Amino acid sequence: MDQELVNKIRENTDIVELISKYIPLVKKGKNYFGLCPFHNDNNPSLSVSREKQIYKCFVCGEAGNVFNFVEKYENVSFKEAVKVVGDSIGISVSSNYITKKEDKNQVYYDIYDIATKFYQNNLLSAKGLKAREYLQKRSLDMKTIQEFQIGLSLNSPNSLYKLLLKKGYKQEVIERSGLVTVDRDTYLNRIIFPLANPNGLINGFSGRIYNGENLNKYLNTSETEIFKKGENLFNYSRAKESVRKKKYVILMEGFMAVIRAYTIGVTNCIATMGTSLTSEQINLIKRLTNTVYLCLDGDQAGQTAIINNGALLSENNLNVKVIPLTDNLDPDDYILKYGKDKFYSLLESPLNYNDFKISKLKNGVNFNSSDELSKYINLVLEEIRLEKDEIKREIMLKNLAKETNVWYNTLEKKLNELLSTRESNSKKREIVLKPTKNKKNKYEKTLEILIYYMITKKEVITIVENSHVYFPIDKYRSLAREISEYYNKFGFINMADFNTYLEGNLELKPLLLEIMGLDLDNNVSNEAILEYLRVIKEYNVALEIKRLENLIIKEVDPLEQAKISDQIRKLKIGSVE
Repeated sequence: MDQELVNKIRENTDIVELISKYIPLVKKGKNYFGLCPFHNDNNPSLSVSREKQIYKCFVCGEAGNVFNFVEKYENVSFKEAVKVVGDSIGISVSSNYITKKEDKNQVYYDIYDIATKFYQNNLLSAKGLKAREYLQKRSLDMKTIQEFQIGLSLNSPNSLYKLLLKKGYKQEVIERSGLVTVDRDTYLNRIIFPLANPNGLINGFSGRIYNGENLNKYLNTSETEIFKKGENLFNYSRAKESVRKKKYVILMEGFMAVIRAYTIGVTNCIATMGTSLTSEQINLIKRLTNTVYLCLDGDQAGQTAIINNGALLSENNLNVKVIPLTDNLDPDDYILKYGKDKFYSLLESPLNYNDFKISKLKNGVNFNSSDELSKYINLVLEEIRLEKDEIKREIMLKNLAKETNVWYNTLEKKLNELLSTRESNSKKREIVLKPTKNKKNKYEKTLEILIYYMITKKEVITIVENSHVYFPIDKYRSLAREISEYYNKFGFINMADFNTYLEGNLELKPLLLEIMGLDLDNNVSNEAILEYLRVIKEYNVALEIKRLENLIIKEVDPLEQAKISDQIRKLKIGSVE
């Protein structure tokens, strides 16, 4: 590994800017915070330090520099991450430098790549004429067809199977891919829409009938080694950049809605493909943005889905808005019927999710019935309770008072009771969920502090080396030695680059990441460092006394016992430096 090239890329990359391309960050004090993409995070626990050029999650413990973030987020090798970061700032990394990360499932991705090209060729052939005419009637032009790699499976029972056998794939592997059952192709006489994982690799298909056959309209890939329906979102990888630029994502149901939106320039859309949102999908969304526009079908089922999905997203601290569609239309049909301008106007004025829910709660309520009115008020107060913005809460409360002719003070009192209950429950949850950590004694803590300052202040390295203090715990001693060697070799040291230097060291890297997360004052004095060293000397003396006391118990010679006792006495009165 060319350490100088790696350091150059790291030095020229702002970690805050890079991570902001992946997840939203908000500045709090000197650091930036965001929802950690590496665990199910509801409260921003990922801290990013521009000063140190590192990130650290205070819940799951993930930490590192720009390369580690890309490596973990994109699920690539460290060397691939270096290339990604280098490309982002215009520093080229030779392809010879890259070794692809091994993936036991690569064979399945290769099979799906072949199948995708096979289906695309079918669509463009003479046998694909009727399918092309169908797509044209659905207002999908060739540019869109190529963008989404739409293809066609012919009415030939084993054409794909034979092709894959010819390519050298074993029958059992082909069957496990989900594209073949025994020796018969899964997809026959259907228009094929490729599905991809969050990294953009095709891992499944959805086949649609187009000749009016009496079959299920859609046939989706069954779950395989690489395709888990609840862990994917249609168009996710393609929409990433657009979502980050626009600061929000539009969540739809079904890929045709997304494709239709794409034809009118709305490219920040993803879809669930007909399933309820899973925790994995919500985490994927949180990696992109904290604002979600729900644009689901306008019928009753779609409205119910908005309520349910909105609740899940809100519980995960996402800002949820609703794009209401009329006439029971889905987004595909709505855009075809009303056009681009009308849909864009909906995007410009989305409804607040809580307002949408309240409008639905009002349907069918008899305001002349005290029971129905009371029930309605309590339901609306529950919705107002969920609103985090105090100003919005007050506006909603005033509207409720005006609408129901109930005193504002009465409603406010009831709302405050609900809010205090929520706060109490939240605190209880925090206590339960607070991670437990192994307690360290004061000597271990002192060693960590010394190592922290050795990395952040080069003069501390010299002080430690000149003191000749022995680090009594192996892992700390090894880490301190690596720090000294790094500084003597390169003439400088900082956390971000030293973190890269230890890449692959499974023993010391975890310890370094833990120490990197310490929040210490960088203006430490030399006197303070000397005091830390005194504490370690004290620990060494205590360990030596304990060793000698064990030795004297085993010693049978009175003269030797006396010598050992004298050594212990001298250590205790501090005559040994």
